[in-house]
Formats: sequence, structure tokens, C-alpha cells
Amino acid sequence: MTDRPRVAVFRPGDERITDAVGLLDELAADPVPDPMLEVDPTGAVPRIDADYAVFTSKTGAELIADAGWTPGETAVCAIGDPTAAALTAAGYTVDLVPAEFSSAGLVDALEGTCAGERVEIARSDHGSAVLLDGLTDAGAYVHETVLYRLGRPEQAGESAELAAAGELDAALFTSSLTVEHFLAAAADRGVRDDAIAGLADAVVAVIGEPTAETARSHGVDVDIVPEQADFEALARDAVAAASAER
Repeated sequence: MTDRPRVAVFRPGDERITDAVGLLDELAADPVPDPMLEVDPTGAVPRIDADYAVFTSKTGAELIADAGWTPGETAVCAIGDPTAAALTAAGYTVDLVPAEFSSAGLVDALEGTCAGERVEIARSDHGSAVLLDGLTDAGAYVHETVLYRLGRPEQAGESAELAAAGELDAALFTSSLTVEHFLAAAADRGVRDDAIAGLADAVVAVIGEPTAETARSHGVDVDIVPEQADFEALARDAVAAASAER
């Protein structure tokens, strides 16, 4: 083991994992980059006749920008500051970011004004039903466009083996799917139960209560759910906790 806490990070294998590794290094941690998400664009674009268009991720924002989507009179909604920042960087005006960075938070923000309105939801194929059901119940006409599919990279799983061997100090889960893919990778390598046991001795940090609920439902103890739902807060809180335990 190194003198620095060993921290697993599961972001997609693009600039996000590179930036995450850089941040963890700045925080005096030993990063274990193990991408658990692989983005496969569908080529679809959002409708242009909606009253509201909802985007849930930085990836979605980048894909619509690459496709040249224009909102026209559509109000642009973003779940989370990273999504809003990506939309703004691409030249879009963001009209609404809910106070709570979640599907439920977006429903709460729109439910009083969306009755009879057309709402376009553009996201991955693993989006929560909370958004669709909540807005439909609020009286909106909801349409979903799948911008990309999320798979698990074939090589994923180094972090699961380290956890199973008791050599991981912290793990940073950014979505329910990263939890599920971590456990699937562990199962493929024959170490699922040992990996869960290893995580019990590590600091498990997750973004958002839905991710926490997924982890707990699979027997993974959750130690940290930062108030600020972004990766930097997640990493800082986890590294501080892991360093304190060493």
C-alpha cells in the first residue's frame, strides 16, 4: 500500500477520467482509474417543438451541440450545475436548473407550470422513471429521446480486485449505473462478495440519494453523500475521510 489513500474512480474513459485523476492527485490521493461507463451515441436529436427540453448530463449537452440542435422558443432545463455549464459552454441559454440536482428536483420545479405543456427529455437509455412519471402526473405531455446508451467497458474491474484484496481506501460512485457495473465487473472476475466486503472497510462516497439507495440495495455500505452534487465535492470529502482513517 502507498502512503496516500488509494481511491477508485469510475468516470467514463475520456477527459472526465483524466480530470478526475488529476484532481485526486492534487488531493494527495493515489488514483485508481477504472472507467465503468462507455458512451455509445444513438445519433438521435431532441424534438424542436417542445415547450421545455430537459437535459440530465454533460454528455447529453455535448452530443446535442455536436448535432447542431437549436432550441428555438423551447425553454432549456438542466439537472445539475455540470450539465448547465456544458450547455452554456456550447452556446445555449439555460432557463432552469432545479435547486435539487435530481429528477425529483426537476419535477418539483416544473410541476406547477407544466400542465398541458410539451416536455422533451433528452438523456441516456438508463434515465430514471421518476422524471417521466412525475411530469406526466403533473399534466405534461412528455416525450423522451435517447441520445446515448451506456455500456460497461470490457476491461473494467481492476478496482473490484483491489477492493476484494483489501487494498482500496475509497471508491467514488457517480451514478447508480457505476455501482451496478462495478458489481457486475466484480462478479465477472469471481470476487463480488469479497469486493463488497472490501468496500465495507473503505470509504464509499456517492453522488445523490438514488445512487446511495442502489448501493445499499446491493449490500454496499455508504459513508458519504456530499451536499453539493458534483465530483469535486465527492472527491474532496472522500479523500479527507480516507486520509483520516489511515
